[in-house]
Amino acid sequence: MNAAPLTLTPAAARRVAAIAARQSRPPILRLAVEGGGCSGFQYKFELADAPAPDDSVSETDGVRLVVDPVSLDLIAGSTVDFVESLGGAAFRVENPQAASGCGCGASFGI
Repeated sequence: MNAAPLTLTPAAARRVAAIAARQSRPPILRLAVEGGGCSGFQYKFELADAPAPDDSVSETDGVRLVVDPVSLDLIAGSTVDFVESLGGAAFRVENPQAASGCGCGASFGI
């Protein structure tokens, strides 16, 4: 496991910790990139039980963010935040590699 050039904000770390505690799971958020969405690629978030051996791992306030090597190529340098607004609450990825994105922020193009 090596340090990932990814950042998990304190707000996102608090939200992951709260969700993991309710589900009696470790506070590990897996971020992956899949084909699809209106812009070509979409982000997928899920709780993980443990990092895979080849995952990149970053940590904020005891919460780990893990990303597989293929996804990391598309999101290196990104920041994962948790935002709450009148429209709802969601994890958001600020991806410096994204050349385009959709209005909802769930998908992007390179």
